[in-house]
Amino acid sequence: MISTQPVTPTQSDLEKSGSAFDAEQLLKVRQMTRDAIHRIAQAIRPGMLEEDAVEMAKDMLADANMVRGWHDVYVRFGPNTTKTFGAPSEPGIVLGSDDIFFIDIGPVWKQWEGDGGDTFVTGSNPGMRRCADDARQIFHAVRQYWIEQGATGKELYNFACQQAEQRGWKLNLDLSGHRIADFPHASVYEGALADVDFSPSRLLWVLEIHIRHPSEPYGAFFEDLLLEDDYFI
Repeated sequence: MISTQPVTPTQSDLEKSGSAFDAEQLLKVRQMTRDAIHRIAQAIRPGMLEEDAVEMAKDMLADANMVRGWHDVYVRFGPNTTKTFGAPSEPGIVLGSDDIFFIDIGPVWKQWEGDGGDTFVTGSNPGMRRCADDARQIFHAVRQYWIEQGATGKELYNFACQQAEQRGWKLNLDLSGHRIADFPHASVYEGALADVDFSPSRLLWVLEIHIRHPSEPYGAFFEDLLLEDDYFI
């Protein structure tokens, strides 16, 4: 009799890569992605319409030959920073002088994927500033947990939830990490890092942290590759 039991993918199944896999090129695209995020952020000013900022970001990526992306370009202002990945923004949001915004890009350069996100503030609102800072701090706390404990993907996001709650935020588990590879990673694995029951290998996985204020309409986002400390100096 042929078994009808589903086969659980192994770590080797979910961490395989295509013939174009190149660690050096992935690290290069990572740096290009981080640099692009900060160039875009520096060009964003209070008074801008979110839709205009998105178009500007796309133009800047095109100028860097990073126009093709494996996901859309997201620039979220103010209350739209609470939106999950893929959800449409509320239209017509203008960035204030004491406000918060994040950038999330997934460019493809040649045949290698990039992915990165970060949050920025325009003023001195202490809650928004702490939210942006905490998204980064939670990311690094979870990353250290991976380094020190060899935690599984599931354990990483359980720990992330604890870290967010201790700081007074809600963690959005709809954004809970994913594979990255030579394009497209979805041909290997489309699921979440939070669902895997093994310790993810370096350079192959993106750790995402999206937190929201429990009652106010703002949040913060940070994502980058799972890598060692030397890559974050």
